[in-house]
Amino acid sequence: MPIRAAFLLPHPPLAIPDVGKQEAQAITDTLASFRMVAEEINELKPETIIVISPHQTLYSNYFHVSPGVGARGSFHHFGAPQVEMTVEYDERLREEIITKASRQSLPTGVLGERDPQLDHGTMVPLYFVNQCFRGYKIIRFGVSGLPLAQHYMLGTIIREAIESLQKRVVVIASGDLSHRLSDSGPYGYAPQGPAYDQRIIEILASADFGSLLKMDEHMLEDAGECGHRSIVMMSGLFDGIDVKAHVLSYEGPLGVGYAVAAFHPGTPNSERHFLEAYHRELHLSQSKKNLQMDPYCRLAQKSLEHYVRTGKKLSMPNPLPNTMLNQRAGVFVSLKIGGNLRGCIGTTMPSTASIASEIIQNAVSAGCEDPRFDPVSPNELDMLEYSVDVLQSPEPVHSLSELDPHQYGIIVKGHHRSGLLLPNLEGIDTVEQQLQIVLKKAGLSSSDAYSLERFMVERHR
Repeated sequence: MPIRAAFLLPHPPLAIPDVGKQEAQAITDTLASFRMVAEEINELKPETIIVISPHQTLYSNYFHVSPGVGARGSFHHFGAPQVEMTVEYDERLREEIITKASRQSLPTGVLGERDPQLDHGTMVPLYFVNQCFRGYKIIRFGVSGLPLAQHYMLGTIIREAIESLQKRVVVIASGDLSHRLSDSGPYGYAPQGPAYDQRIIEILASADFGSLLKMDEHMLEDAGECGHRSIVMMSGLFDGIDVKAHVLSYEGPLGVGYAVAAFHPGTPNSERHFLEAYHRELHLSQSKKNLQMDPYCRLAQKSLEHYVRTGKKLSMPNPLPNTMLNQRAGVFVSLKIGGNLRGCIGTTMPSTASIASEIIQNAVSAGCEDPRFDPVSPNELDMLEYSVDVLQSPEPVHSLSELDPHQYGIIVKGHHRSGLLLPNLEGIDTVEQQLQIVLKKAGLSSSDAYSLERFMVERHR
C-alpha cells in the first residue's frame, strides 16, 4: 500500500535542543519516541511526507494547503533563529488531492496563504525526521472549523490521491493534546483536560477511529486540545482497513499532553468504514427527531429540501397554524449537523407578509446563502437539524444590567455596521461573552461608540 505509515507527533518547541535546553529534560519519553519515529521513517524512505498542522493557515470553512514550490522557516520566534529548515513541496500530489476534493465538493485549496514561513507544528516533527532521513518532499495541510466528519473525509481523499499516483507516503498528524492538565499549564486546569487525554489515548491505542467523530466539540474546546482535527484527518487515511496501532509514549509534565503514536495499514475490513457508519447514525437520529418536529421547523425543512432538490421556492403549504399565516415577525432559521452549525440566516424585522413566508425565505437563505458555508448538498438534507426563532420587537438597552444571555438576544449598531446574537446559545453564559461576540460580528471594538437593543424569541426545535 502506498501509505507506509502515519504518526501522531506533538510539537513542543522545547523539544528542540537550542530552544528547550535544560527544560527538555521534562519530556525525555517524548524525545525518545521522536527518535524512534525518525528512525522508522528512515527505514520506510517515503517520497513524500504529508504534515497536518493546526498551526498552519486556518479558515472556518476551508482546508488550506501551502502553495508554491517550497518554503523556509526557523525557530526565531522561540529564540533560536539559527535553527532553520527548508522544504520542497510535492506539487503533483498536492494538485491531485485538491482536484479529488473539489469533485466531492470539499473546500480545499492553496488560496489565502497568510504566512509562507513554516510553522512550528510542521518544523518540530520534521526537525527529528531530518536527523535520520532527508531527500523527501512534503505537503503541508491546515485544519479548519468544518465538522470533524469533513476532516475525516479529507483523509479518505488524501489516501485516494496517494493510491492513484502510487506514491510512497508517510503522514504526520502534528498536534498536542490537552493544554489544561494542571494549574501550571498555559490555560490553567480544567477537569476536561485529563479526561480528554485519557479518552484519546484509549482511542488511539485501539484504533477506534469512529469514536473520534462522535466526541463533543464543546468538550474538545473545554479541554484546550490542539491536535484533535489533525488526528481525525489522519484517521480518514485508514477508512475501511485494519490498523496496527502503537502508542509509543504519553506524558504531560508541563500541563500539556504530549502523545506519540504510530499507525500501520493492514488488510481491508468492511466493518471499519467509520464515516459511512457515522452518517447512518446521524440519518437515523435525525429521522426520529423529525417525527417530533413542530410546524415551524417542519416548514423550514420543506422549504430548504424543495429548493435544494428543484431550485424553486416552495409554495405556501396547507394546513398551517393561523399564527404563522396572520402574524408578521423577524425570523432566524438555524441549521446544524451532528451538533455543528451548518447555516444561520434571519431577519430582525419582518420582510414578508407572514411568519410562514419569512420561514420559507430564510430557510433557503440559511442553507444556501450563509457566506460561512458552502450551500447544503442533497446528501446532507437527511442529517440537518432545524431550529426557528421568531423574534419579538427589539427594545433599547441603557445598561448592561438589563441584559441576560439566556433570556435576551442583542443587537449592536455603530459606525453604520450592526451585529446580532440570538439568546440562550450553548457556551454563552455571561453578558460579557455575549457582548464580545456580537461586537466582533459587527466589526466593532469595545472602545467604539455603539448602541444596544435586546429582544426575546419564541424558539422552535
